[in-house]
Amino acid sequence: MKTLLIALGQLLLTFSLYVIAILLIGLSIFPGGLLCRYAWMQTVDLNIGMRILLLSFAVSASYFIYGFSIILLVGVLRIIFRLNLKEGDYRLFSFGSIKWFVVNSLYYIVSVTFMDFILLTPLASFFYRLMGAKVGRNVQINSKFGADLSLLEIGDEAVIGGHSTVICHSFERGRLILKKVKIGKRAIIGLNSVILPGCEIGDGALVSAGAVLGKNTKIEPRGVYFGIPAHSAKERHEEGKQ
Repeated sequence: MKTLLIALGQLLLTFSLYVIAILLIGLSIFPGGLLCRYAWMQTVDLNIGMRILLLSFAVSASYFIYGFSIILLVGVLRIIFRLNLKEGDYRLFSFGSIKWFVVNSLYYIVSVTFMDFILLTPLASFFYRLMGAKVGRNVQINSKFGADLSLLEIGDEAVIGGHSTVICHSFERGRLILKKVKIGKRAIIGLNSVILPGCEIGDGALVSAGAVLGKNTKIEPRGVYFGIPAHSAKERHEEGKQ
C-alpha cells in the first residue's frame, strides 16, 4: 500500500510540473508567435520566397525571445514563491523535498531548451543569481549540469569548466540531503569534473579535468586536486618522496 501511495504521489507531482512547464513555455513562446504573425502579415505584398525568408528570420528571432522570456519567468517564479533551498535532511515527499524537486525542474526547463546559448556570457551568471546562487564578479560558467543553485556560492573570477557537474544534494537511505557548495575566488573547476555536496574549494584552487570531488571535501587555497576520487596533488607528491 505504501509503495502504491508513493507511486501515485510521484505521478501527481510529475503531472503538476508538466502543467507548470506548459504554462511557462507557452507564455515564453507567445511574444515570438506574435512576431511571426506580424512578419507574415506585413509581407503580404512580397513574393512567396521573400515572405518565407523573412518569416524564417522571425522564427529564429522568436527562439531567442523565448529563451530570454523563459529565463525571466522561471527566475521571477522562484523569487515570488520564495523557492530557496535550505541545508538539511529531508524525508521523501516532505515539503522540503518537494520544493527541491520543483526548483530543479524549473532549472531543467531552461537547461534543456536554451541554456547552451548563454554559457560563457554574463547571462549565465544572471540566470544563476535569479535561481538564488551567490555569484561573484566576472565568473565564467561553461556548464549547464548544475542543480540546487540557491545552495551554491561562487567567488569572483571563478571558472566552471565545460560539462562539469556541481550539485548540492545526495540521496542516502531514502532521504534527501542538502548541503552548500562553496567555490572560492579565481578557483577553476575543470572540464567534466564533478563537485558533490558539502565541498568547499579555496581561493585560487584547481579541480582538474575529470576529477570527482567527494562529499564534504575541503580544498585549501591554491590547492590542486585530481583523480577519482579526487585527492591532493601536494599530498601525493609528498607521499612519493617518502
